[in-house]
Amino acid sequence: MALALHEIKWSDPILPARPDPAWEAEVKRRGGRVGEVDRRIAPSPWVREAGFSVLNYRPSAMPQRLYVICALVTAQENSCRYCYGANRAYMKILGYSESFISRLERDVQMAELEERERACIDFYRNLARSRPRPPRQERDKLIDIGYSTLAVNEMAFAVAICCFYNRVATLIASPPEAGFERMADGFMGRLMGLAAPIVEALGRIRRRDSPQPPPQGLDLTSGGFAPVIAPLAQLPAYRVMRSMLQDAFASDVLTVPTKALMFAVVARTLGCSLCEKEAFNVLAREGLDEGEIETALSTLQWKGLAPQQSGLLAWARDTVYYETGKIQPLTRQLGAAIGDAALLEAIGVAALANSTVRLAMLVE
Repeated sequence: MALALHEIKWSDPILPARPDPAWEAEVKRRGGRVGEVDRRIAPSPWVREAGFSVLNYRPSAMPQRLYVICALVTAQENSCRYCYGANRAYMKILGYSESFISRLERDVQMAELEERERACIDFYRNLARSRPRPPRQERDKLIDIGYSTLAVNEMAFAVAICCFYNRVATLIASPPEAGFERMADGFMGRLMGLAAPIVEALGRIRRRDSPQPPPQGLDLTSGGFAPVIAPLAQLPAYRVMRSMLQDAFASDVLTVPTKALMFAVVARTLGCSLCEKEAFNVLAREGLDEGEIETALSTLQWKGLAPQQSGLLAWARDTVYYETGKIQPLTRQLGAAIGDAALLEAIGVAALANSTVRLAMLVE
């Protein structure tokens, strides 16, 4: 059973807030808001852009209601105090009752949920938890009960990107959005909850009048992990995952082999042969032979790592299954060795690897 909000152990922030006025103005211009996480990931262009894309994604094939529920369930499974509290508050502002949210957290049967919705929630929990990672047949079951293939693919993507953001927020130990949580519990939150059905109805009208344009530049042959994101090709989700992967590997804070080895470690830990193969392909292009890769994966050491980075691969493995009370001190220890800039990139890469491997269940 996943932890309740008050049961999650949470440390002081591991990365400091580093406000970037130009970036914050850009976020606001694009319709976003700047939160505690944004101020701590701002120094990394690709991590902050990935975070913005996750928070501002709007589903096109799956129901918005199920997308909102997915965010809460996944945050709870990942024990992310930051995301769990923020999503709980957001659901109240959308008009969901405290009793509904509490029963959802306890994973009890609810009369107001359709059988198909309950099946989706089970899918979210199992994929977020990945103990073990669900097989592709779990996707097929949702299609069999009436969801479109695109909708189910977007559901898997939703879990994956929530897992990304949950890990980023957890590994930096971002302080909760206390003001937002208080507002949701107060008069203004209740007032906004009453208005939520009208706002949602207007949103449905706008979405119907403004269909999503087709994705541009679907080059599925360049770069690594193309087969993993191929099922998203007809969704706006494709652009998000492609950009996250390309931008992460283009960054030069950590070397490409270091990042690919982190992906391989996460893939092997979660039993994903596809992502492991894709990581091997990237490493081969970087000049590593199979023996060197296997040695690195079995020992969690690689000769190309600087001495201060010697704990990086073991830490990446620990980000797959973790307790916040243990992973946050380990992350702080790693940061003391490699510095804030390298730690932020490592956090982004580990989060993205966990996200990508979960998404791969669509094709394995």
